[in-house]
Amino acid sequence: MTNGPDTKTKMQMPQNIYDNETFFEGYMALRAAELNANDIMIRPHMRELIGEASGLQVLDIGCGAGEMCRWLVDSGAASVTGIDLSERMLAAADEQPRERIRYIHTAAEDAQFGPNSFDLVASVLMLHYIKDIGPLLRNIHTWLRPGGRFVFSMEHPQMTAGQGILEPGWVLNDDGERIAWAVTSYSDESERVSTWFVDGVVRYHRTMATLINSLVDAGFRIERMLEPHAPEEFEKRHPRLLQERMRPAFLFVSAEVVK
Repeated sequence: MTNGPDTKTKMQMPQNIYDNETFFEGYMALRAAELNANDIMIRPHMRELIGEASGLQVLDIGCGAGEMCRWLVDSGAASVTGIDLSERMLAAADEQPRERIRYIHTAAEDAQFGPNSFDLVASVLMLHYIKDIGPLLRNIHTWLRPGGRFVFSMEHPQMTAGQGILEPGWVLNDDGERIAWAVTSYSDESERVSTWFVDGVVRYHRTMATLINSLVDAGFRIERMLEPHAPEEFEKRHPRLLQERMRPAFLFVSAEVVK
């Protein structure tokens, strides 16, 4: 694992919640559970949007424990660079090394790469932690070669809107059954502070329009978007997953560089 760029000139350090021991242990236990969002929705839909990876030079922003990086090189990617702010997550990634993968300890906001360095930039559930996405999206556009793609997933704006305001967001009937998802303060694009394993988890809410317009302003063309629920095979085995059809928990986007 190598160090990232000098960050002494930063105005504000991004939150590094994944290095909190309690949070890290809770998160890893969640990922290991039989029913977890990564296995049911995140991994298959990210792979669907990425498609053929053979021969690609790839950057994984917010690579965590390196699962996406390993899948990419196992799928034939020429090289993968994974960056993450969490030392704990990168240490977990280093426990399963692969040739053609390098990990860099840096925040996404501070990462530095040359123009036209990558064919693909991927990011899993990271963008909602970025306070100002405009500069990062412009950087990603610069790092990608003409025709390159940015494929990412994030918490859906319907989810981030009520975080720290309505928790949990489910609306229950008189029998305690979940019948709807409450959305509030959707147009208030600001910091959301909530409890997830620990208190004080910071995310940033922005509307769908702001997200898409920010991509377009950075020079991207939207290729495809997904707002998936659990696949039917999982719903049949676990009927409670049918509630995921009431609202999209995640948003997936594939965007192509226009230069």
